Amino acid sequence: MTNMMRKAAMLSMAGAIFAAPAPAPAPALAQDAEPTGNPFAIKALYKADVMGVADGGIARGARFLDNIDVIADADLDAALRWKRATAHLSLLNNLGGKPNDLAGSIQGIDNIEVADRRLKIYEAWLEQGLGEHVTVKTGLYDVNSEFYQNDAAGLLISPMFGVGSELAATGTNGPAIFPSTALAVRLRATTETMYGAVAVVNAKAGTIGDEDGVDLSGRAGALLIAEAGWTGRGKLAVGAWRYTRRQPGVVPPGITQTDETHFSHGVYLLAEQDLIGTADGDDTHVVGFLRLGLSDGRTTPFRGGWQSGVLWERPFDARPESALSFGAGNGALSRYYRIGNPSELPALGGSETIFELTYSDEIVKGISVQPDIQYVMNPSADSTVDDALVLGMRLTIGWSSH
Repeated sequence: MTNMMRKAAMLSMAGAIFAAPAPAPAPALAQDAEPTGNPFAIKALYKADVMGVADGGIARGARFLDNIDVIADADLDAALRWKRATAHLSLLNNLGGKPNDLAGSIQGIDNIEVADRRLKIYEAWLEQGLGEHVTVKTGLYDVNSEFYQNDAAGLLISPMFGVGSELAATGTNGPAIFPSTALAVRLRATTETMYGAVAVVNAKAGTIGDEDGVDLSGRAGALLIAEAGWTGRGKLAVGAWRYTRRQPGVVPPGITQTDETHFSHGVYLLAEQDLIGTADGDDTHVVGFLRLGLSDGRTTPFRGGWQSGVLWERPFDARPESALSFGAGNGALSRYYRIGNPSELPALGGSETIFELTYSDEIVKGISVQPDIQYVMNPSADSTVDDALVLGMRLTIGWSSH
């Protein structure tokens, strides 16, 4: 029983670390923003989840959790005559329980679950256009807003459909993704059908509102990440990342850091393709996606992983805001992580696999509901934990000044 409780606590922390918000749409250049009468825009988004385990896992039960985002954007050209410049500020607050305590997944089951419930400044950056095709962005920055993200996976709730698990488990306090960002500089260039981006990000995630605040020392080094892609009739992109300083190795249970250090690095591939219709049409739109990732396997539990799925927008003619999505993914544990398992614990298997089916629909303008089903096979690759059937419901309320 003591071992089970210890594993549950560590796995909950792991799931919270991997949790990431739904991927954001590919960003537009600062100078591409359509002019409006007001140079300032404010929007708010509230998500409330009830997520529970109906069968298997560590224990049956349900947990409530929520997430509030308040986002402000400013067109500095219109407001201050600062050519090709925009400013962005977002606040984040999370409350509620930890459903992964019940499921025991090493990748997590809910992308708004956090280890610490806090009100914080999430992002705060300036973006400057340099000519027609290049922008530079600097400030508190979410790596997943522009790297390792694809729109077709955005409806799914499992954290593995945000940043791949092999990257999400790295770094001091995790990389600069939900729920903590870091200071960064990002350069991005685009054409009509291609793009390239590179960022230098503080390796120690932390923002205003976190216990240790924003790291200004730089002693942890930096995360270097680059991505290039083609967006002609879908999306095909490759990315690579590396930490400039050696990172601690990790072993079970959960993510336990060791005294050994290693260079942490990885690569990933993103593919997305329209199967029926187009995203900007009014008719049914079906798009498929595939993601692959590999890492060093010593500074993260995962040697690699994959995710794939389908998003079906407007499946019902009478429900223009409806969307149905199915996804599956696998996190492959590294040999280094598996052999580091304490001898008193059962031997670990090779991987964990998650299937998810979810449907979202707007019941009134600005308010949507989203039932969700997940099936976690081999949770944390632990033979003592049964496959988990996860049932959930998400309520989303959105408001915008425009």
